[in-house]
Amino acid sequence: MKVIVTGPRGKMGKLITQVAAARDDMELIAGIAPKGRDYAGTDLGVVALVGRELGVPVVDDLESVIEKCDVIIDFSTKENAMSVLELAMEYKKGLVCGTTGFSEEEFEQFKKASEKIPMLYAANTSKLVNVMNKLLALAASIIGEEADIEILEMHDQWKKDAPSGTSKEMGEIMAHALGCELKDVARYGREGAAPREKGTIGYHSLRAGNIPSSHTVYFGCMGERLEITHHSYNWECFARGACDCAVYLADKGPGFYTIQDVLGL
Repeated sequence: MKVIVTGPRGKMGKLITQVAAARDDMELIAGIAPKGRDYAGTDLGVVALVGRELGVPVVDDLESVIEKCDVIIDFSTKENAMSVLELAMEYKKGLVCGTTGFSEEEFEQFKKASEKIPMLYAANTSKLVNVMNKLLALAASIIGEEADIEILEMHDQWKKDAPSGTSKEMGEIMAHALGCELKDVARYGREGAAPREKGTIGYHSLRAGNIPSSHTVYFGCMGERLEITHHSYNWECFARGACDCAVYLADKGPGFYTIQDVLGL
């Protein structure tokens, strides 16, 4: 499995590179830096702090190396992700995308791309977050109509989108279990006179320091409440999951795949 990683100096690109470099079932072909970065032209192992040179280049032109790879792993920005998607389709390469913050129209382009390439989109590549999603679907199907559902998500100060892609996915899973669409029942924050509306899903986003990722879903009933929580101690769990996703695409044809497929959930 020959892999290209975008943004090898970013928090996720760096960790994905480190994890991939230690695996026997993956071969790093190149790292893709944003245009004009001074570390383009240097060794990927040095840029991603692997602890040794890998003999793999960092370039700022994906098209110059894309033919050598099987799969691209992209955890960058939504603007860059759209460019990566375009090239992946042109060269018929598999793509694992964990970037979030897309509009509905932009996300539809990923689904359309799956008609031509193996496309795996995952808002969250943590195994335990996806186990939590199964628990949320179960809880919502049993007590969702009687409970007040609130989502509290925490991320670092650099997180650009709110709510997080992971919490949106959680909300969608619970909304579907209740037979509705998230866009119709989601409510974001409260201020002033803001009584709770029955049947809605409340969202609250905290951004502080270097919090890696934390999601808690509250099911509030009369006299009791259920909390389902996931905390990540660092971002390594997401990097491992991203690499598992890339390997999963090794023998796959065109199609839209998810982390649930990878984990057998």
